[in-house]
Amino acid sequence: MMDQGRKMMELSKQVLQKVSFDRRLFTKELIKARHWLGQRDQLVLKAWCLATFGHVYKDVIIEVFQTTMRS
Repeated sequence: MMDQGRKMMELSKQVLQKVSFDRRLFTKELIKARHWLGQRDQLVLKAWCLATFGHVYKDVIIEVFQTTMRS
């Protein structure tokens, strides 16, 4: 189970890097990635996204995780 979570995290990171040229695609894929991951992995992904893409998409990252981590 933990191994699958790691695989999903790595896949999510790869996809986000590939679509980072487009704000709409980045947002869509970030929302999808958030749904695939458990609560703990979501926090790791959020931190990684802010460190990697925060200079461009900080507002998107904050919004996606604020609106989706409530569940």
